[in-house]
Amino acid sequence: MGVAILDLTGGQKFLLHADDVFPQASSIKIAVLAELYHQAQQGKLKLADLYTMQQSDLVPDSDIMGGLTPAITRITLRDLATMMVAVSDNSATNVLIDRVGMENVNAFLDSLGLTHTRLRRKMMDLKAAGEGRENIATPREMMVLLEALYRGKVLNKEMTDDFFKMLSTHKDSWMPRDLPEDTRVANKPGSLEGVRNDSGIVFAKNRPFVICVMTTYLRDEREGEKAITRIGLAAYRMFDRLGRASEYGRVISPANSSKP
Repeated sequence: MGVAILDLTGGQKFLLHADDVFPQASSIKIAVLAELYHQAQQGKLKLADLYTMQQSDLVPDSDIMGGLTPAITRITLRDLATMMVAVSDNSATNVLIDRVGMENVNAFLDSLGLTHTRLRRKMMDLKAAGEGRENIATPREMMVLLEALYRGKVLNKEMTDDFFKMLSTHKDSWMPRDLPEDTRVANKPGSLEGVRNDSGIVFAKNRPFVICVMTTYLRDEREGEKAITRIGLAAYRMFDRLGRASEYGRVISPANSSKP
């Protein structure tokens, strides 16, 4: 297991095996989304650009794209991104990888010094996976990527806000499972056989934080899912308290405001 947590207010880091390389599964889609927005800002494409879906685009685990009519259905790049984030549609992801270019995703990561985070194959390319071409990252590098995006080092304010709005799209994931329902979480989980990951930003009130939890070699994937949920809750409780406390650690709520 690898963990990287960053306090976006105070700058403190909490790291465990943070430089180990892990297979990313769908969590690598954060990098694809970032390059999509990066190219939109550069004027190389528009999120409103239309794409005509083809039968050849379809791969397994594409619940939405698989229900559309090939050669007729036209869909915007923004909608493809929404499908990639919200339901992890693999066909939508592959269309976006073709549109932005796998080499451009990796060049973008290189520009941030993220040399161990790589997009090395498209989704459901089992031949490439069998050859060892796995999509990879470290907890620390995914943390650095999310921090750079959050601090506006990659995109302008409008694009940054829209990026995190997209990444906050409701999805089935483990990180926010035990958090208060109104907590905003911008994240992307990933799962493969023996692998469970979840990386993102939890917008705890007054104390947002980056959290990346990656697991592999799991005999029981449910244990990885539970670990992600437990770590997410423990981190939230700490940052929630920090966000409500004085510099001395005291939390004053309406229930105890009259007490000395």
